Amino acid sequence: VQLQASGGGLVRPGGSLRLSCAASGFRLARYSIAWFRQAPGKEREGVSAISSSDGTVYYAEPVKGRFTMSRDNAKNMVYLHMASLKPEDTGVYYCAAGPGIATVYSDLLYDYWGQGTQVTVSS
Repeated sequence: VQLQASGGGLVRPGGSLRLSCAASGFRLARYSIAWFRQAPGKEREGVSAISSSDGTVYYAEPVKGRFTMSRDNAKNMVYLHMASLKPEDTGVYYCAAGPGIATVYSDLLYDYWGQGTQVTVSS
């Protein structure tokens, strides 16, 4: 069972990035999937999460209206499209999978984690 996050990089404020999360060894469609991020010196925080049951997507308040999470069950992939990026979006972004409900408020519900991809928003 493995998750692989990719797509991070350096982008100017106002720019966009698309992160990808690929799963191997299990079907993502059966799990709730979330994106978390961790900025230097700060605790990890939830960004978005998508339900396995009905595909409902939840967003943390700081990213609402700017980030869009989606999943492609056929490709066993999850994506996070990030637009209007701000310096405070800088951090390592992780994708995570869990059998329970989708939430951005707790990382304890997620059993599987990718290795993280660095996103840096700077001019």
